Amino acid sequence: MKIALKLFALLYLASLSLNAGETASLFDGKTLKGWKTVRSEDAGLWSVVDGVITGGDGVQKIPHNSFLHTVKEFEDFEFRCLFRISGDPSTGLINSGIQYRSSSDGTHMIGYQADIGDGYWGDIYDEHRRNKALLKGDLATLTKILKPTGWNSYIIRCKGNHHETYINGVKVADYVEDDPSITSKGVFGIQLHSGGIAKVQLSDITITEF
Repeated sequence: MKIALKLFALLYLASLSLNAGETASLFDGKTLKGWKTVRSEDAGLWSVVDGVITGGDGVQKIPHNSFLHTVKEFEDFEFRCLFRISGDPSTGLINSGIQYRSSSDGTHMIGYQADIGDGYWGDIYDEHRRNKALLKGDLATLTKILKPTGWNSYIIRCKGNHHETYINGVKVADYVEDDPSITSKGVFGIQLHSGGIAKVQLSDITITEF
């Protein structure tokens, strides 16, 4: 009986190791290797500054939505990063978001977006597909610890049709996709929204695949 229990425990631990892979970095801290812009002409909007992926310069207005995305696709995962958005709201919308399970049509990104910015914190939006917020972020706790123009953290966790997002460790969205026709695999992307004079920054970007 003891041998059987030990065998069961070993099999259980082995199954856990199969479900969660090693954590890997999606950003080398120096270059944009492994990333590309949706529009080739937007390459000048994205750079690495002081070891941080940076979109915009905080000086020029953003003429149209710009996206930087990974070359590789992912399906079930836990994505983590630190992010900061800054800009002058009097010049227009200051907004960003993290695309996931997304694709590109050469002009836009299509897919889920974990939103960033005043009025949209924590929303799960369906960019250029259903074009609506699938779920509004729960800010009851987040507003007490959010740094609107400072560094914050994002966690996006997807397994099957279950999506969870966390900002600064606080769960802000728990969404179940009920449309089986929606793809469950795609790239990650960073949005730089048009409108105002804005800058978005990301660092410490990691992925753990399930």
